[in-house]
Amino acid sequence: MNFGNGAFDQASRREQEERETLIADAAHAVSRKGSAICCDCERPIPEDRRIAAPFAVRCIECQKIHEREKSLR
Repeated sequence: MNFGNGAFDQASRREQEERETLIADAAHAVSRKGSAICCDCERPIPEDRRIAAPFAVRCIECQKIHEREKSLR
């Protein structure tokens, strides 16, 4: 099956666009201010986590759940 260079170029452009979107999303996430209270369970986010990830809006346990659910979509 020969897809030709056009299909390869299109796939390459799409991959680059997806990569740039992920980078922009990550940059936005780390640039925003975090929270002292978890947005999911409403318990305090431990200070060590807030120091390590000042942009965090979830405690570690809720973040793990969030990432697991996000990967299933």
